[in-house]
Amino acid sequence: MFARFVSSVLLSRLREGRLEIEEGGRLRAFGPPDAPVRATIRVHGPGFWRALLGGSRELADAFGAGVWDSDDLVALVRIAAREMPRLDRWRRPLAPPRNLFTRVPRNTRAGARRHIAAHYDLGNDLFQLFLDETMTYSCAVFESPEASLRDAQEAKLERVCRKLRLGPEDHVLEIGGGWGSFALHAAERHGCRVTTTTISREQHDVASQRVLEAGLADRVTVLLEDYRDVRGRYDKLVSIEMIEAVGWQYFDLFFRRCGELLDPRGLMLLQAIVIDDRAYEIEKASRSFIKELIFPAGCLPSVEVISRCIARATNLRLVDLEDITSHYPETLRRWRENFVRAAGRAQALGYDLRFRRLWELYLAYSEGGFLERRIRDVQALAAGPAYRDAAPRRARAAMLAGS
Repeated sequence: MFARFVSSVLLSRLREGRLEIEEGGRLRAFGPPDAPVRATIRVHGPGFWRALLGGSRELADAFGAGVWDSDDLVALVRIAAREMPRLDRWRRPLAPPRNLFTRVPRNTRAGARRHIAAHYDLGNDLFQLFLDETMTYSCAVFESPEASLRDAQEAKLERVCRKLRLGPEDHVLEIGGGWGSFALHAAERHGCRVTTTTISREQHDVASQRVLEAGLADRVTVLLEDYRDVRGRYDKLVSIEMIEAVGWQYFDLFFRRCGELLDPRGLMLLQAIVIDDRAYEIEKASRSFIKELIFPAGCLPSVEVISRCIARATNLRLVDLEDITSHYPETLRRWRENFVRAAGRAQALGYDLRFRRLWELYLAYSEGGFLERRIRDVQALAAGPAYRDAAPRRARAAMLAGS
């Protein structure tokens, strides 16, 4: 079979991991025998080889259909991530013309609502299967290995609040409020007012109910509005892992709106999943598994892109950048284990086997990417032009001393 032959030739060039492929009782090995990262693929149908040549989307489809399995999905992704820099050298010259002519979905107002609904409106019960009780769907911060997922998420939320120096006098805008965890934490622990917005109807309904149940309706307002339509001026602004859904065509607009909504004396904190600067142009318009089957029209910025957009589209200045990537693999490992453990409940809720396999792959795919730092997670703090408070370095020292 031609696809098997071509795939075998390509796999023979593996340098960064050991891959064993089991098919029909036969085992074939690729890569250095002493490689520290290794995985086994079990092939159940010939479509695997065609999918392997087709890229991550086709491989994911084949996995969802049960065409192949692996003993360690995370290790498999890690091997691929380690090989990517070599592949990028070949892909980089082709990226500009491909990006120019590739038709990719755009996050217009209508498009953004549709794309967000395709992920976040899959059902609140789905996310309850693997998130902690706070329903926080972003990187946690594990201050100790023994910390529970809930403790780690609350530590992250508190870290954000301290960086923003929240107090009762502040009115905070949150862009991308999820199920309300930040808004509830900030209002309850720091006494501030919070206006939080989402374009997911499911998230809006749950967040609104949680605010009422917590008795915080006088301090928290939950909007069902696109960031482009929010009005007003706010003392502080926060956006936690929402920018990935903005789309590369709208990064400048997103930051411009943030600059317009933030008081000149205020602070903005952006927590963002970012891709390596050198891979941004290669990946921004790609039709990958994650963009096609998990987060439609998503795009990871890079740190350089964030810095350029802040400088080009706002009068804000970047005053602090913290890399919290080391906490994401553990966050994802716990989500993935929770999700796999809840397979029976997921089935009872109507999520079929293909869906469950694709989501297990998505969580493993992300975990492997963070372990190899193909993707990272950062907290960027930006200040308005009239911000004149103490140096961010002292703020971080105080934050760490209190943690």
